[in-house]
Amino acid sequence: MSKTYDIAIAGATGAVGEALLQILEQRKFPVGTLFPLASERSIGRTVKFCGEDLQVQLLNDFDFRQVQLGLFSAGAAVSAEIVPRAVEAGAVVIDNTSQFRYDDDVPLVVPECNAGRIANYVQRGIIANPNCSTIQLVVALKPIQDAVGIERINVSTYQAVSGAGRRAIETLTVQTRAVLSGDDPVTGPDAEKSVVFNVVPKIDRLLDNGFTKEEMKMIWETQKILESADIMVNPTCARVPVFWGHSESIHLETRRKITAPEAQKLLNSAPGIVVLDGESPGAYPTAVTEAAHRDAVFVGRIREDLSHPRGLNLWVVSDNLRKGAALNSVQIAEILVNQFM
Repeated sequence: MSKTYDIAIAGATGAVGEALLQILEQRKFPVGTLFPLASERSIGRTVKFCGEDLQVQLLNDFDFRQVQLGLFSAGAAVSAEIVPRAVEAGAVVIDNTSQFRYDDDVPLVVPECNAGRIANYVQRGIIANPNCSTIQLVVALKPIQDAVGIERINVSTYQAVSGAGRRAIETLTVQTRAVLSGDDPVTGPDAEKSVVFNVVPKIDRLLDNGFTKEEMKMIWETQKILESADIMVNPTCARVPVFWGHSESIHLETRRKITAPEAQKLLNSAPGIVVLDGESPGAYPTAVTEAAHRDAVFVGRIREDLSHPRGLNLWVVSDNLRKGAALNSVQIAEILVNQFM
């Protein structure tokens, strides 16, 4: 019989947790016993996995000696408290929050870019999953970085509300119905402005340097994953009224000149990427029509910058809950159990 692994999913009733359950099943990950974990608010609920209804258990009380793997997506504060306990009990944790991403002894992994770093899990028993907007960025840029080097990245993101969780999805639904009925949308207690039929150029809290934490994540994480602290990254992150799928407009300044056809050829042969770039109508990817509920990172609008001799422009879209979170975690887990456990 093939070896199986008992797994705990922390945050199993959230949007990413739901995607984790789906992807583990779809990719036939060798799960022995699966334990869905959540806060007290979810006690009494069940989640479906491989045709079974599994009772949600209380995360704070769970004995992690029962599992070999913990997949965490319950927020940074929860991870800060519970992950060390899970590791001490013998579980290897793949954490989807920002809690451990910037620790030097915790590998920050996107398998298409730096799968070899998974081996470093032995230092802390933790592997960090990057931010959703960073993942699709580095998947698209890694082949170009390897071929000609990258000096500078200007990126503007247009991020789906699902990046803020299940409640944000529900809020957009309610607000859209209100506006279409002629009513004013009611913003939630944490929202400064309504996102419905709007573009909001602020995600997460504003820092002292004028950038948001979401934008700084893209800087720190891109440099760590691409292993190049001298890559300059200039991000602007905006929330848009889309349910699933982040979009990014990327302008690169490369170290050596690369033409658009050369870049297209590189990207066509890179893992995890689908290039949709042509002159026919609709030959470009969008979040809704291509990315949503799919696993690939889609790249289009590949063109040379008319204002810079080594400039290159890309349009990149991906499902933020799948490749931007759950799929990336499962891909890490697959390499972990196949090569290191």
